Amino acid sequence: MNSQINLRFEIDKTTARLLLIVAALVVILLITTTRAGAQEAAETIRVNTRVVFMDALVKDKRTGVPIADLKPENFEILDDGNARPISYFTREGQARKPLALVLILDLRDSGAGRYLKRPEVLKVVAEELAKLSPQDEVAILAMDLNGENEKRLWLSGFTRDPAQLVAALARASDFIEVSPEEADARAAKTSPQGDPDRGSSVTLGSSAKDPKNEPAHDSSGPGARTPESEKPVSVEVIKGKNGSVITRTTREDGSVDVKRVNKKGDVTMEINDIYDLAAAVKDTTRKAKEERPNSQLAIVWVSDGIAPIFFEDRDATEQLLIRSNVIFNSMTAEMRTLFKFLMPIGKPLAGMMGISIYGAAKRLAQQTGGEAVKVSRTKDFAAGLSKIIGNLTARYSLGFALAESEKDDGRLHDLEVRVKAPDAKGKMRKLEVSARKGYYMSETGEKETKETTAARAQ
Repeated sequence: MNSQINLRFEIDKTTARLLLIVAALVVILLITTTRAGAQEAAETIRVNTRVVFMDALVKDKRTGVPIADLKPENFEILDDGNARPISYFTREGQARKPLALVLILDLRDSGAGRYLKRPEVLKVVAEELAKLSPQDEVAILAMDLNGENEKRLWLSGFTRDPAQLVAALARASDFIEVSPEEADARAAKTSPQGDPDRGSSVTLGSSAKDPKNEPAHDSSGPGARTPESEKPVSVEVIKGKNGSVITRTTREDGSVDVKRVNKKGDVTMEINDIYDLAAAVKDTTRKAKEERPNSQLAIVWVSDGIAPIFFEDRDATEQLLIRSNVIFNSMTAEMRTLFKFLMPIGKPLAGMMGISIYGAAKRLAQQTGGEAVKVSRTKDFAAGLSKIIGNLTARYSLGFALAESEKDDGRLHDLEVRVKAPDAKGKMRKLEVSARKGYYMSETGEKETKETTAARAQ
């Protein structure tokens, strides 16, 4: 009797162990299946999404006051004429990017420098900058430094400190050689095509040269050493739509030598030892990308509008601004009377040589969705800068997604933002929209990325 009872006990114990082992195997199998399923779900759901972002300013066409109560359904984005569904939308003040605002001051004493020499003008500029949100920052770049070897100087890096900006603006007047009265008198002796204070040179030549007239070059020795400041840092080649080729050679001190060869190759024009609009935009864009990659870069170009630049250079600068999603703005001081008189003659003549003398800054503002304002009195500087800053912070942020099948084709895609919004009476409001005019697919970033590599390795 006792042996039978003991045998049954042993059988029950063995069965229990077997059941426990089987149960454990089932649990392990279920866990493995669940993990595999989770990995499969992650691979299926997580996808790459490239997004084109843009800011749009909407103003009442009559009053110029920004409109702040619009909804996504009021907007339409056209990409090369085709409507794009709006995937991302934020209103004014809703999680906007902080501003990285850069003032570029053209201190040429016969141009905007005669205004920037005046303490009252610098004071109102500093007061307007102090009104920015605490999250926004300002940097100040000065160019056309009269009497200085440096072609450009950062008077201030990105800062939120109003006192630092006041000090930086005060330094600007130190680089303007003459008093406002002397600048007015000097302007009467200077043409828009060249300023003796700038130290640059212009050369126009033809390739049809007689070898007999060429000077002999002695190649037996090492030749004169090139000063460090004159050694090339970078060489950029730009091909224009009309077949002309621009070569920009940038040197250590920031100066640039620009050479333009026409389509036939028989006319060469060189402008040496300059620091121009294109160079200032490149330096500013590079600085913001390195130091403030998560901020919205906006440039305010302060000059008298005279900014000689080859058309091909201007177009390349426009492309850079659009690729980098930079909002370009201009504050244009009143031009000297003599310059106004010469402009109707000088502008067409320069255009025949492939040079834009006046108007490049306004064009860049239009193409990037910025503002172009004119100033002549102290209060104009305050009102103009206030308008630019106010419009920068009153923008809607829009975005649309690109399909995975849409590959980078390297070309500029035209963008147009349309807004339809009825007033209280149901009548369509007359609105003015400012937004950049295009985008390149290479500029788009990934909104969401796959996270399956680590899971596969486990």
